[in-house]
Amino acid sequence: MLMVTQNKRLLGFLLSVPLLLLIPLIGMQLTTEVNWSPFDYLVAGFLLLSTALVVELILRKVRTLKGRLVLCLLVIVLLCLLWAELAVGLFGTPFAGS
Repeated sequence: MLMVTQNKRLLGFLLSVPLLLLIPLIGMQLTTEVNWSPFDYLVAGFLLLSTALVVELILRKVRTLKGRLVLCLLVIVLLCLLWAELAVGLFGTPFAGS
């Protein structure tokens, strides 16, 4: 029964990635303020998918609730920082094109 629950959670993570990518796609239809290229979708999809897979790995391998929370929070914070750097050059690194 545990494996079925884990597989459903993984499927939920995997299905959430394209659903999240629909947000900027819809935004592009409604306004000119959102302007994503195919490369933007590729990078965002990679970031979201890799984050989902790392969170799934943490949830499967780490046994303590505290460990799960700390590691998942760390992964999500890293995703947000990387996303902000790519979006607006928060830290001014050449990585963001600044």
